[in-house]
Amino acid sequence: MAETAESKKEEADYKRVHSFPLIRHTDMPEEMRVETMELCVTACEKFATNNESAAKMIKESMDKKFGSSWHVVIGEGFGFEITHEVKNLLYMFFGGSLAVCVWKCS
Repeated sequence: MAETAESKKEEADYKRVHSFPLIRHTDMPEEMRVETMELCVTACEKFATNNESAAKMIKESMDKKFGSSWHVVIGEGFGFEITHEVKNLLYMFFGGSLAVCVWKCS
């Protein structure tokens, strides 16, 4: 029992240390990048246990703000190869190992 309590404390400490967003790759203009990053952080915090709902929130917001055909993938341990419009890609990490990839492809 003591081991599980200690491991939960270590996990909480790890998540607290890695709770900032880390942009891995982007080609978005500065203003769009900041807005998208803040939207991703908000969605991931609001739907911490439901990645599908977080992705849906991000996609719908991006479609309204920057036009349609946005795609969002949120999860851990995935790889991808995508075709996207120039200046419309953001790949970031949040909370340590949670990856968020947002791109536009019409």
